[in-house]
Amino acid sequence: MNVEYINPFLEAGINIIKSVLGKDTKLGQLKLLKAPYKSHQVLIIIGMTGDKISGQVAISIDQQTAERIASTMMGGQYANTFDSMARSALSELFNMIMGNAASILYNKGLYIDITPPTLLTGQDTELSFFSPAVSIPLHITDLGTMDMNVSIKEE
Repeated sequence: MNVEYINPFLEAGINIIKSVLGKDTKLGQLKLLKAPYKSHQVLIIIGMTGDKISGQVAISIDQQTAERIASTMMGGQYANTFDSMARSALSELFNMIMGNAASILYNKGLYIDITPPTLLTGQDTELSFFSPAVSIPLHITDLGTMDMNVSIKEE
């Protein structure tokens, strides 16, 4: 997988997290995922299609980090039940990240369309990508870590 395709998603994640949550983000160690991949308790998936690339990006977050992120997005209102409002906030954050990544890719001459986010919750959820995937942890100051899992296939 071409690193030029991965970097826009990381750049978008760092930029949107800083803008929306007001938090700094440090990148963790990149790793190759093997199918099936076991996610954390919260998994958000957005698909993408384009004339040169297609694939999915999945954000995997543990329940406590998801609650902290949603709470921060909702002005500090603690989302300890991870209710529909918290789910919506988290889905919108990822939608903003993917929209920003699509803009970055567009400026590099790659056009993609993205799907609406799908949010899944549960223990031991397994995910298989249709092409090789990489996982990059995004360590968000004071909130926790979200794993950004990127699977891209060149057309």
